[in-house]
Parts: sequence; structure tokens; C-alpha cells
Amino acid sequence: TWEITNMLTNRRTNVKRLVRMHSNEIRDVPFASGGDIVALAGVDCESGVTFTDGKERVVCTSMFIPDPVMSLSVSADRAEQPRFQKGLKRFLREDPTFHLEVRQATDETVISGMGELHLEIYCERLRREYNVTTLQTGAPEVNYRETITVRADYDYTHKRQTGGRGQYAKIVGYIEPMPDDDWEGEGIDFESHLSGNEIPPNFVPSIERGFRAAAVKGQLAGQPLVGLRAVVEDGQAHDVDSSDMAFQAAAAGALAQVYEDAMPVILEPLMKVEVTFPSEFQAAALQTLNTREGSIQATRPVSGDTSMVEAEVPLRTMFGYASDLRSVTQGMGEFSMEYLKYEQMPTNRKEELVIKHREQKESRWKR
Repeated sequence: TWEITNMLTNRRTNVKRLVRMHSNEIRDVPFASGGDIVALAGVDCESGVTFTDGKERVVCTSMFIPDPVMSLSVSADRAEQPRFQKGLKRFLREDPTFHLEVRQATDETVISGMGELHLEIYCERLRREYNVTTLQTGAPEVNYRETITVRADYDYTHKRQTGGRGQYAKIVGYIEPMPDDDWEGEGIDFESHLSGNEIPPNFVPSIERGFRAAAVKGQLAGQPLVGLRAVVEDGQAHDVDSSDMAFQAAAAGALAQVYEDAMPVILEPLMKVEVTFPSEFQAAALQTLNTREGSIQATRPVSGDTSMVEAEVPLRTMFGYASDLRSVTQGMGEFSMEYLKYEQMPTNRKEELVIKHREQKESRWKR
């Protein structure tokens, strides 16, 4: 028996069994040294935790966790809800790239991850490991983003009188796009360039909260805003009517006021795709990528009569790709896919998404 300490919680744990995994085989090992990959039986912890003997206070560098690029709504019958929820909670602890959200407006449970196969595996695990036989899945959704392309100045006054104490806040400044290197994986940035006391310092955080809250859903397609810097330069407050809520509302109103002037666009996840296939099927395999708006980066032989092609492909076109590839390569084609970056969406596709979002909003208003 070994005793180890979780550096995140400082909780001590007894390890009674040390094993090495190989496929579905488990082999006991008497010890492990630097560089070995082993499993500890019966240890309860989160992913990315560092364990030591308790004497050394060290923590390994945390993993880079990319944002999820695909979402899927899932549901199960009432009788199977305990097993359904138990499985989802375990997956959350195991996998930092797996996300779970319950949307209050629609009462939907939505899981998000790094691709179609990633989410399919978790759905299959719910069915097989947790016996959730009634599991239902909705249509996969790509996680888009919105951003702006030019600077836009705002001068916005939020004023409301309701009989008693009113609301008043005025802010002046601008929004501008951030360089790509500054925002990858982040939302928006906020800066205060206030020089006087026109706006009391205690209201500056309120302005920031207002911009950040408004950036959760963009006006084009209801997608999160990224790569935007909001700057406040001037403004005005009222001795009685100004408040935290008033300045939050002013920030949200300012963003809405100039959003169209900032030339917003929609960003979509671009995936790095590697496809391996027998060389005789090269033309057909390349065609499957071209029809999915793929950009071929390289093609090279791997070994013998096997070739591989590297491409950058929009995630929205990759649904069902595995079956298409198998059909044109007589079942011998394989592919892997990983997130590469967000890239501006073609104008025609952007318009389709904007129209769809507008129709969904109108349908909700009619209910």
C-alpha cells in the first residue's frame, strides 16, 4: 500500500493496486518509475490533478483545454434520469474538454465536445455502461462565434424614469477588433481610459460587467462575441439616479447601438483533418474533402500502397464524413480530426445562419 497526496485538495489517499492497461487487459505491476504510464485503482479525483508523496509541494503544468466546437442535445426518460445524470457527472470529471449545460429556456440538456465522434462515444457509454436505453439525441450543433472587423464609436445615454428613483448613466467610448493573437480562446477585453470623475470609479466595474453580459449573445446569430475590445473614455453620472444596474444597461445599450457599424462577422471552427486510404482511391478521397469545402494542405505516401492527405475543413461540413469515406474506399479509409482555429465564415453561409436565427427568435415571440 502506498499513500499519496492530492495537491489540489491536500487529501491523502491509499493506493492498494497499481496496474498497467493494455487495450482491455489489466496487468498488476509492483512499482512505477519516471516516465511510466500506469493506472491507480480506486482513486477518486479530477482530471489534471498532481499527486505526490506529500513531502514535495509541486504541481505539474495544467493542460491546454480548447473550447468545445460541437454541441448535442440529449435526453432520457424520467425512470432513467438518475443513471443518466450519474454518467454525465462522471464524464465531466474525467474529461475537461467535455461540457454540460442545462438550458433553462427550453429545459434541454446540452453536451459539448471536440467533435462528432467525441460526443458519439459518450452517448454510447451512457447506453452501455449506465444502461440508459431511452437516450435520445438531437441534431448536432456547431459552436460558432461572432466578432467585429472595424472600430465603432459610441455615445450612449441610458435614462429611465419610473415614478420613484429613476435610472441614469451616460458612457462615451469605442469598440474595436483585437489582433488574432490576443483573443484566441478568449471573449472580450475591457479598458477604462477615464481621466476625470465624471463617472465615479465604483461604477467602472459595472460598465465592464454590462459589456461582458451583452457579449454572451451577439446580434447576428445569437453566438458568443470574441475578439472585441470595449473602451470607455468619458461619460456622466447622476447623484441620485445612477446605479450599478444603470451603468450595466448603458454598456449593453452602447454595444447594441454600434454593433452593426463595427461590421460584425461570424466565425466557424476550422478542423485539421488527416485522411489515410489505399492509394488507388486517392482521387475519390480527395473529392470527399473538396465537396466539403476542404483546403488540401499536403498529400504524401505513408507506406506501401497507402497514402495520406492533410486538409483544413469547416466543422459544419464534416457530419457523416466517416460513412462517406468508407463508401468511396471500400471500407478501408480512415480519418482523424482536431480543432485548428476559428475562421471567418463565407458570406452566403453567414446569411443562412442569420436568417435561421431570426426565424427562431420570431417563433419564440409568437409562443
